[in-house]
Amino acid sequence: MSTEQNKAVLRRTYEEALNKGNVAVLRECMAPDYVSHGPGGLDLKGPEGFGQYVTTMHAAFPDLRMTAENMVAEGDYVAHRARFTGTHQGDWMGIPPTGKRVTLTLNVLSRFAEGKEVEAWEELDMLSFMQQLGVIPPIGRPGT
Repeated sequence: MSTEQNKAVLRRTYEEALNKGNVAVLRECMAPDYVSHGPGGLDLKGPEGFGQYVTTMHAAFPDLRMTAENMVAEGDYVAHRARFTGTHQGDWMGIPPTGKRVTLTLNVLSRFAEGKEVEAWEELDMLSFMQQLGVIPPIGRPGT
């Protein structure tokens, strides 16, 4: 598959699965042995494991929106920078709803084989995310 086809698969994942909650499409976009390596050792396995996470995110952030801001591809890899926005309205990872609107930037490197995403490595600023939710206080600035 071409790099443009791989990027199109990611755009479909963002729009249909992440934004609309249609997790069935993940079986078409991800290999059965897909693994997403997330922060803190959170590995999501297979389209089903990733789909369960998407469902959990939609329950906690019903208005969630993922936007792919940049994509660069070479060979079997696509590096993509994305922005997550949503309002925390349901339990998420043991954190009760705060009603706060949050924004998070993610950097992801995805590997493809035979037209499907097979592996991804995610980097994101969880400290900022938790601070936006009000779970962790902001870190003081010098002189304040």
